[in-house]
Amino acid sequence: MIALTESTVRSSFVNVSLRERKAIVLPADLAGHDWDRLDYFGWRDPKSPLMGFIVAEIDGSAVGLQRRQAEQPTRSRPQCSWCSDVTLPNDVVFFAARRAGSAGKAGNSVGTLLCAGFECSANVRRLDPPAYLGHDAQAARDRRIEGLRAHVDGFFRDLMVG
Repeated sequence: MIALTESTVRSSFVNVSLRERKAIVLPADLAGHDWDRLDYFGWRDPKSPLMGFIVAEIDGSAVGLQRRQAEQPTRSRPQCSWCSDVTLPNDVVFFAARRAGSAGKAGNSVGTLLCAGFECSANVRRLDPPAYLGHDAQAARDRRIEGLRAHVDGFFRDLMVG
């Protein structure tokens, strides 16, 4: 993923108004991330814990989405739609995001199940234990990374088309 700066992040959001964009609380440690090991960058607003923000690289540019976590918890332990991690090392919650443009202004949104703390990039990079003789754990990890990138890209493109 491309390295993000405060100005890049602020200007990247496609599903918020200018007023909302200015009010977004950015994480203090933007410079301290290993951008090569992230497939998207996500964080929560500490003052509004149901609000989540995600920035991904789409066609070489940063694109940001504001998301809102559902207030009702899911009835069963769900699986993240993006990383599809079956070991469930973290909570998975339902997030909804307004579509970009006129569709979002009309109230249209899209929801998905995601890791609550946006841990997908770390989840897909863990090596599996050998499933069988000859199992290529590195190739399996590479497939999970590519799968995550495809899910993120597809979700962002769907929201931007509106």
